[in-house]
Amino acid sequence: MHRPPTTDAGIAEELAAVRPGLLPRYTARLPGARAAVLTRLWRALAHEPLPWLAGRVSGAHGLALRLADGRTLYGPPADPYATGAYVGAVRLDRERYDDPARLVAALGVRHSSAFAAELAHSVASLALSRAGADHPREWPAGVRLAEGPGEDWEWERRVVDGHPFHPNCRSRPGFSVADQLAYGPEHGPVVELGTVPVPAADCLLSGDWPDELRDGKRLLLPVHPWQAAHVLGRSYDVWRPARPLMSLRTLALPGGPHVKTALSARLTSSVRDISVSSVRSAAALSAFAEDLAARTDGLLHITRTLGAATAHSPDLAALLRESPQVYAGPGERVVPVAALATTSLPGSPAWLAAFTRLALAVGLRLLDLGVALEAHGQNLLVVLAADGSPLRLVYRDLADIRISPARLARHGIAPPALAGRLITDDDTALRRKLFGSLVAGALAATAGSGPALGAALATALPDFAPTPDLAALRHGPLPAKALTLMRLDPETPGDRWTSLPNPLVLERGRSDQ
Repeated sequence: MHRPPTTDAGIAEELAAVRPGLLPRYTARLPGARAAVLTRLWRALAHEPLPWLAGRVSGAHGLALRLADGRTLYGPPADPYATGAYVGAVRLDRERYDDPARLVAALGVRHSSAFAAELAHSVASLALSRAGADHPREWPAGVRLAEGPGEDWEWERRVVDGHPFHPNCRSRPGFSVADQLAYGPEHGPVVELGTVPVPAADCLLSGDWPDELRDGKRLLLPVHPWQAAHVLGRSYDVWRPARPLMSLRTLALPGGPHVKTALSARLTSSVRDISVSSVRSAAALSAFAEDLAARTDGLLHITRTLGAATAHSPDLAALLRESPQVYAGPGERVVPVAALATTSLPGSPAWLAAFTRLALAVGLRLLDLGVALEAHGQNLLVVLAADGSPLRLVYRDLADIRISPARLARHGIAPPALAGRLITDDDTALRRKLFGSLVAGALAATAGSGPALGAALATALPDFAPTPDLAALRHGPLPAKALTLMRLDPETPGDRWTSLPNPLVLERGRSDQ
């Protein structure tokens, strides 16, 4: 059986066979891809609680990391909120490394070999993504919003680089070059979704299921072609063409809803599937979220889950969700927050402050009510006016929010009949979920640097009434997932966290100079 390539040379060899015309562009983009992944890795080394690091020493000219074995890593100052590829190379003692995979292999720490292989694949896949993206990566200043992308998938394919802070930003193990070209949104493909018939009596169904996905006493479950071939190992009936979105496993039907498919592949950190419990809770969670959104004075829409079904297996399930585009008014655009960095809008401090104010108004309001959104740049979208002004937010995918029954009760809100990991009254867990995804994630990636993020927060936060959550955001360190630690400690389940310097403190320090 052919094993998909995992190195830049392996991908180049397969690319020469399946798309030779793309090979020169791929080769030209490899150095930039190495710098982009190395920058993400350096951020992790500088700020995550890695057990084999004995100390960190910051100076005017850079950062030195002392390893427990006596060696020292040298590199530039590490802005935890920067998204540009500013790390071209680092030194391990006297040896220079510009390749993140070679660096991790040289560190020789526990699980470094496996992680180095993931980084090599991330670099190669990122170079392939950049080579295959035949559209401009930036929406230039002066272009009117009406002249920008119109379809939702067109905005999503602009997010070429994947996760803004994860070294595995483009790691797609198990995907061949042909698979990436056929299914990666940045390459602009049309994917022929299929269906697999399952007796209705053998399925768990939540919400409504459309007639076109029924066949007598059978439900027709939408299936991704890759999943059918590599996980289910079975044939399927071709259903409808669709456009992949940035999550890869969710696709947009023309003029219709979004289809979230089971795609049991490891993307960045996690194997993606649709759990039986998430299908069971889909309708109740969607109804609860719709009621909650009504309490935000029109500032938030939450896309409704139309129906969810599973053959009692996370590998064969699907969820139908309304498109965020239904919440766009005349002349408006609904844009994923991850795509904002491809526009000129964040370059305006006034615009960035206005967007930050809107995002925090919604996030803090819901947190106070008792729900912490996982509002990273993929789940969160913004409704823009014709002139680019941020008007409202749209949130999608409720699978990993956190709900506090105690906070809901304080506001007289009945909690949904749910159990499991979504339910917690722990303030730290709730704030980590929101602040880690929204502030250290979506807002940081949009701002592009610590000083820009700090300035936007300093402008926006005085408008909010004081609460314990706001105090934690103002004065405490900012939580963020320790993404590299999780890959180097795969036996420990669940999320791991680190604390980043508060961007407001960074901004105050800059202002005092």
